[in-house]
Amino acid sequence: MNEAAHSAVRGLLNTWERSEMLEDERMAAYLHSLDPVLPEGLYALEKSALEREIPIIRRSTQSLLRFLIRKARPLRILEIGTAVGFSALFMRLYQDPSGEIVTIEKVPAKIAEAKEHLREMDPEGAIRLLEGDAAEVLEDLVQAGEVYDMVFLDAAKAQYPAYLVPIRRLLAPGGLLVSDNVLQDGTVAQSRFAVTRRDRTIHSRMREFLHQLTHDEELTTVILPVGDGVALSVKERVEE
Repeated sequence: MNEAAHSAVRGLLNTWERSEMLEDERMAAYLHSLDPVLPEGLYALEKSALEREIPIIRRSTQSLLRFLIRKARPLRILEIGTAVGFSALFMRLYQDPSGEIVTIEKVPAKIAEAKEHLREMDPEGAIRLLEGDAAEVLEDLVQAGEVYDMVFLDAAKAQYPAYLVPIRRLLAPGGLLVSDNVLQDGTVAQSRFAVTRRDRTIHSRMREFLHQLTHDEELTTVILPVGDGVALSVKERVEE
């Protein structure tokens, strides 16, 4: 194929990719228009976080969480990765009023901001923020005999494999683990040599984590292309 033909093919591919992206954006915008409107305070927090490029759960992930919480009705939710408090406050909207959420964060600046938002939007104190390294806090919760109906994992991606062992112990039989951002913008499907050197550790550990989830006899897992990828894992009930 000569250079002119190569150029024509590249042009067609670029046009097709732009068209696909536009269609995806149109579909996402339409689906988002069907979602319930966020309360004013939570909407303002979402807008502020996006403007400051602070990662928070995407709209499609919000829709999935809303459905899961209303369907599974978890009374005790553990969140790993508070950030500024948006996802904990969002989940609380759809949780039973008698429920509670425990959320873990170690970054001081995020802790300070999250505390402010929780004071404003969770006056009942149903959301409890635990400060510290997630691995250490999780072990403390295991030692304390804590049990949760649902765990939402949205923390340091390279640590996902290390978190899985304590999470399994903290999940109640029939409990649900929701792991966010597991597809890493699609790079998880690529060879490690196709990703930049600085991202190879996250790449290899995320692949390790997904292999653990899908080959764990105690868990039943499905991986959905929602947002940046969400893995849903149910801890099997042990028959008497």
